[in-house]
Amino acid sequence: MTESPRTRLDMILAIASIVEFATGLALLLIPAIVIRLLLGAESEGVALAIARLCGIALMMLGCACWPSRRASRIASTPTRAMLAYNAAAAVYLAWLGIAHAPVGWLLWPAVVLHAAFAALLVHAARHEP
Repeated sequence: MTESPRTRLDMILAIASIVEFATGLALLLIPAIVIRLLLGAESEGVALAIARLCGIALMMLGCACWPSRRASRIASTPTRAMLAYNAAAAVYLAWLGIAHAPVGWLLWPAVVLHAAFAALLVHAARHEP
């Protein structure tokens, strides 16, 4: 039995998605260790915050590339990825603003913007014919 090109593509996408998601999760949870292992450098402060945001982006890339067979708009790759990224970024940036001081003057507008995009994507996907 031979594999169809679509099945092979789905398997490659699934494996790549898992690797990207796992790398992103590691950057989110243990950024200093990942940076040390990848780049051989120590990191602290703002570098850790940026590494975590990059981790979120990699996780959402993994979500975006996960093969989907469902036809609904909320499950479409771009919608799913953009919704997941904006929701996760809003939560993480809000946590930074609450748990860590000082913050830059664009932090809270960024939280609101990411949360608004997430809400708009959910609303539009649910109300599309």
